[in-house]
Amino acid sequence: MDASIKESVKASDKEAQKEEPGKYYILNRAIFYIGRIVSSQKGRDFVKSEYNKMKRVYSIWICMNMKENSLTQIYLAKKDIIGLHDWKGDLELLNIIMIGMAENLPEKEENYELHRLLSALLSSSLEAEEKLDIIEKEYDIPIEDDIREEVEEMCNLSQGIKEKAFEGGYLMGQEEGRESGYAEGKQNGYAEAICMMYKSGLPIEQIAGIIKMSTDKVKELVKPDLMD
Repeated sequence: MDASIKESVKASDKEAQKEEPGKYYILNRAIFYIGRIVSSQKGRDFVKSEYNKMKRVYSIWICMNMKENSLTQIYLAKKDIIGLHDWKGDLELLNIIMIGMAENLPEKEENYELHRLLSALLSSSLEAEEKLDIIEKEYDIPIEDDIREEVEEMCNLSQGIKEKAFEGGYLMGQEEGRESGYAEGKQNGYAEAICMMYKSGLPIEQIAGIIKMSTDKVKELVKPDLMD
């Protein structure tokens, strides 16, 4: 990307989704978000009627647990109905990027380079060394100490929440001697681990992706004092 294009691009919104939402169309939400990003430029990036100073914006969405890997760009298009007048303006001002990710790590193929990298980073089944090996050897990304620590921490949190939930459920079920005790203990185990992850700075959407739970359910389990 040359310098002139870089200068015109506005840092964008990025959001990860556990899966494609069922309560609403995700594209509608993306359009709402990108419209809000565009309107926020007035008064900051340009004033009054200086609309030629508007910068390109990108809203990037990553939807996990999809049936197949996909990559879609959605942008403004021009359709001449009568006449061929050349209206001045930038049709590339608005860009929505939808990245659909299947559950399994894709094979090492040119078409799926981005999906393989994202899958490796977000996977809850790969060990830290497997992730780092893919990042470093396949993508030539230098592994600094801080990157290694963050990847290992994510793997430990992912594994820890599974163990915490199982342990809490097993012990509660054993003490109560009934199935409802197990369910309650499992819930308590999840809640404790979720609060730990949220307190460490992980966003709700990322926590939901790690434990394969809806964002609404994660929000229910986060302690109210942490949400303030």
